[in-house]
Amino acid sequence: MPTIEEHPLKPFLPREAKVLMLGSFPPQQKRWSMDFFYPNFQNDMWRIMGMIFFADKHTFVDIERKRFRQKEVEQFAEEIGIALYDTAEAICRLRNNASDNFLEIVRPTDIEGLLYQIPLCRAIVTTGEKATNEIVSRYQVEKPKIGECKLLAIGDHTLQFYRMPSTSRAYPLSLEKKAAYYYAMFQDLNLI
Repeated sequence: MPTIEEHPLKPFLPREAKVLMLGSFPPQQKRWSMDFFYPNFQNDMWRIMGMIFFADKHTFVDIERKRFRQKEVEQFAEEIGIALYDTAEAICRLRNNASDNFLEIVRPTDIEGLLYQIPLCRAIVTTGEKATNEIVSRYQVEKPKIGECKLLAIGDHTLQFYRMPSTSRAYPLSLEKKAAYYYAMFQDLNLI
């Protein structure tokens, strides 16, 4: 019988956040290189952010220690206005790995509650298929194509809903192509 895992991180909700980025759930802690979102050193989220905002994929990378620079990542996300969390508060791993294909959501995140804490938020961005499918099924919104957005109503909020490619290296798209999708989204939201 699989064990229920509670989310190990608190939502990162800068008061001035304009974007809420939602993944599915963090990998097992043995895969973490920092105590923050997208912690697996094999995940390219923070390399993509470095490429987009600083023209350097190593901006947030401590190459020698094979870790991300958590303090710099958090400061960057706060300054840009990026809130971070996941679509699941509790899950069961049906296999002993980080694959979204084998995550069963036991308790979904109260997304409306998150939005209440970040009143300037105008977009939800999903960073993978499981997170996208969770939003689509919970809020009866049409599923956007990768890199595109649809309007989404959650409670009394109407937001742009962007579907982005996964930043996991398991997702078969080059780092540069993934970065191009994220760049276009941030540009569309006037955050670049």
